[in-house]
Amino acid sequence: MSELITVGISDLNVAKDPDTLVTYALGSCVGICLYDPVAKVAGLSHIMLPSSVQSSCASQKMKFADTAPAILVIKMIAKGAAKPRLSAKIAGGAQMFASAAGSVVGNIGQRNIDAVKATLKALNIPIVAEDVGSNYGRTLYFDATTGTMRIKSGAHGETCF
Repeated sequence: MSELITVGISDLNVAKDPDTLVTYALGSCVGICLYDPVAKVAGLSHIMLPSSVQSSCASQKMKFADTAPAILVIKMIAKGAAKPRLSAKIAGGAQMFASAAGSVVGNIGQRNIDAVKATLKALNIPIVAEDVGSNYGRTLYFDATTGTMRIKSGAHGETCF
């Protein structure tokens, strides 16, 4: 029987076939799904902020787009994944609140998206699907058996990638 493994905000986890990872409340946060189709190992990270560099809570590495993906890769390798086989799917990064043009707070979703993409590029992990931006929240399910990322939204129903 499969297990549903919840990943909280600023957290990450790894699952193997037949389990599924889920994270709720992706607003401006970004969910990063990594998958090894041979080992059927899935990883999910729910990042909250783009950079740990100027943060007072930089020791919380799973919170940031520039540090969490590397931790996720290490945990996946420990479960049998091979880094050259990893691919990524990402979701979230919405602009949830109206704000003044150019506001740092107002564009946090886009800054998170940009930081996630830059980090995955630096790790040589290709992004094969994405559901990012716009102005609505998402719940993300990531299936370790198939590598399917399923997005649920009150505003837009359900889609699979």
